Amino acid sequence: MKNIFKKTKIIATLGPACNSKTIIHNLIKNGVNVFRINFSHAKKKEILNYLGIIRGLNKEYNYNTAILADLQGPKIRIGELEEDIKLKKGDKISLETGTPFIGNRNRIFINYINFAKDTKAGNSILIDDGKFNFEVVNTDKKSKVIIRALSPACLKSRKGVNLPNTKITTSSLTSKDKKDVKFAISFEVDWIALSFVREGNDLLKLKKLIEKYSDAKIPIIAKIEKPEALENIEDIIKHSDGIMVARGDLGIEIPSQEVPLIQKKLVYLSKKARIPVIIATQMMESMIENLSPNRAEVNDVANSVMDGADAVMLSAETSVGKNPVEVVSQISKIINSVEYSDQIVVPEDPPTMKTSRYITKFICFHAAKTANEINAAAITTMTNSGYTGFQISSWRPHCNILVFTSNKRILCRQSLLWGVNAFYYNKEVSTDKTIVHINEILTSKGFAKKGDMVINLAAMPVSEHGEKKGGMVNTLRISEIS
Repeated sequence: MKNIFKKTKIIATLGPACNSKTIIHNLIKNGVNVFRINFSHAKKKEILNYLGIIRGLNKEYNYNTAILADLQGPKIRIGELEEDIKLKKGDKISLETGTPFIGNRNRIFINYINFAKDTKAGNSILIDDGKFNFEVVNTDKKSKVIIRALSPACLKSRKGVNLPNTKITTSSLTSKDKKDVKFAISFEVDWIALSFVREGNDLLKLKKLIEKYSDAKIPIIAKIEKPEALENIEDIIKHSDGIMVARGDLGIEIPSQEVPLIQKKLVYLSKKARIPVIIATQMMESMIENLSPNRAEVNDVANSVMDGADAVMLSAETSVGKNPVEVVSQISKIINSVEYSDQIVVPEDPPTMKTSRYITKFICFHAAKTANEINAAAITTMTNSGYTGFQISSWRPHCNILVFTSNKRILCRQSLLWGVNAFYYNKEVSTDKTIVHINEILTSKGFAKKGDMVINLAAMPVSEHGEKKGGMVNTLRISEIS
């Protein structure tokens, strides 16, 4: 059976360009699986509006579109300016912390409280996504740093600042982030992304905060955008539920020519660890203004998919761009044209660590292998935690992955995972009857037809929640659709 369902997921950032029900619905219809709320910019009223629209569409059309809350982290920015400040090469200006003020040609506020303490003479300072390069002339180690322009510059209010060779000392989880986490939990987001992660302990702090405010486990994505994160990547992956290759800040913090190989390495390490990986930033940048992408962007998206990414993410293209629906349509076409390539590979070593999840991992591994061997139309699994969806997806079987659950809280969460489609199912019947009914659902939704082979995973005996007590899959069954 020819597979007609897109497997690589699309994440779209919400913003002024897509704040209506009509546009958001068109984005979903054209391929968006997850909407990102950028807490660096979105206000509470805007977020509640987005949430109402997306949850309403999910209910009305039986979608499972997910919500990703992206925390700002210790993003360093200059403050408000009286007017744009034009500087010539060699011009000096003071960056100052403390009480915010409106900046002018002589002095500009910077929001990083430890800026003067952390920097030293000769350090590089990049402003406005790396467009303008400065160096530190001197610092009083308290609140004031004098910097010199290394090229002509035009500074504008609230532009980002990067410190590529400076070790920042502030926590990755800021006081603003803590408030945003509590707010995000209150409306039950499906994923939370932590910005500027530097070590595994950053993720542990966020996990403790989530546990404080939520009874449900909300998976965490670690955004990789600092050199320290690359040094500690194994520890970060160990404590995260997924990673994002955030190429914007990463490409400023390290030499940009190093990013392509680092991207491939991060995708490989994530697949090896069996966690999802997202490629982000400037994927279709030209479509902020134009109706079609350039060839380099097409190749960038295609290569990200062929590297094995679970999802690709759009930022300004959908949040403020002129063509949000068209850019999603274009990126869907690119995905559909390359994601079935036999050049896409995953690490194939079977699970060996005898943990409490070993049997489930082992069965999911063999389900994926068997599905490819017999050309199965789909793998189905019953789950209450969503764990088997993560596991099967990580092995990248050629067929569809269909997750059935009575736990409504995890339905949308599965939408980020490569190849996974999730369905609500709460019938309390025997395993045999459950499998028969699930296979009927497959055919009715176009995932399989008469004569196709389907692999069904289950936990036996079935409990009132559709799983064996403890939620461990322990059975693999092959069915022929009749």
